Amino acid sequence: MTLFADPVLVLVMLVNFVVLGTSRMRATIRASAAQGAILAVLPLLVQQEVRWHILVMAAGAATLKGLVIPGLLQKAMRDVQIRHEVEPYVGFLASLFIGAGGSGMAILFSSKLPLAPEHAGGLLVPAALSTVFTGFLILVTRRKAISQVVGYLVLENGIFIFGLLLIDAMPFMVEIGVLLDLFVGIFVMGIIMNRIREEFASLDTEHLAELRD
Repeated sequence: MTLFADPVLVLVMLVNFVVLGTSRMRATIRASAAQGAILAVLPLLVQQEVRWHILVMAAGAATLKGLVIPGLLQKAMRDVQIRHEVEPYVGFLASLFIGAGGSGMAILFSSKLPLAPEHAGGLLVPAALSTVFTGFLILVTRRKAISQVVGYLVLENGIFIFGLLLIDAMPFMVEIGVLLDLFVGIFVMGIIMNRIREEFASLDTEHLAELRD
């Protein structure tokens, strides 16, 4: 892992706090897009020798995470005219404190893991754990479906970072499969958001409790 990887991982973790602390939906989507673009650089920094399949994975991550999926979320936000996350289950300040606590625990926990020498002492594992925790926190504390899709995207970003630990051993098809799983997940959640909007003219997921056969 190169010396430039840790500063990039610090940026990833800082974006986690931006997503947790902002109520503006547009800013949340842009932050997740920025995180995806940053992650696209990581495969190039983790490896000393950059091979063609790593370049393909980086390009695919930049396209899907940084452009395609955020663009779809921006369109969904405009269609339903949502600007803010209204009354989340856990407040934004409380979410920041919980996220900070989770990040601290991720750093402590990763220091106890039996990692390979090239990964020990770096931020790859702490950033992965922190990002997975942040995505899960957004998923369970936000009411709007768009915010929950962003949470899923952040959660997958953490899994993507974990995958970089095994980038030498992981076959190319598995790398592409991670991005395909993300795209399919977002596609399915897009269908769900569209159905909620058609039924209730809103993307508040609490309305799901009102659905009947």
